[in-house]
Amino acid sequence: MKKILIGTHNKGKFREIAYLISKKYVKISPFSLKIKSPKETGKSFNENSKLKANFFSRFVKFPVISDDSGLCIKALKNSPGIYSARLAKRKGSFFNAMKFILKKLKNKNNRDAFFICSLSFKVPNRKVITVKGKIRGKISHKILGKKGFGYDPIFIPNSYRITFGEMNKFKKIKMDHRFIAFKKLKKKIRTL
Repeated sequence: MKKILIGTHNKGKFREIAYLISKKYVKISPFSLKIKSPKETGKSFNENSKLKANFFSRFVKFPVISDDSGLCIKALKNSPGIYSARLAKRKGSFFNAMKFILKKLKNKNNRDAFFICSLSFKVPNRKVITVKGKIRGKISHKILGKKGFGYDPIFIPNSYRITFGEMNKFKKIKMDHRFIAFKKLKKKIRTL
């Protein structure tokens, strides 16, 4: 069996990425190797995603896949963006961060938003390959659904009436920003 390190400490992300990767890979978590996360010093999703792939690949002799993703809200000048996870940390939880966002959007008519995912793949001694996936939608007026993770309970993808948090998890995994990025990556790397 081939091994791949999924470079994230976020259990939700790990599950989603692991589900998308071929069964011929054994999916390894940084937790099991006691590797901490690097500081995200990049100014963009791509920069942070590459930074993580390069960082984690220093510890293993097999491929690494890592992502940087976040929620961008038009009325909030595309924030929280690359600071999506950090906002949740600052507020104490994603639930508190969602309440904070809904409060900020209270009197705004434009609720357009998009989720973005930058996915990086690194094989030892080779350059990082990075792709990007994006899904557009709207921010709901309430926190809805207990499925998914992160900001899923306030994001309604275009042409749907329910949030990612209310959606069947396999349906969500097969349509979200991570899936869109993964499809692009698969075209470049046939083995995944």
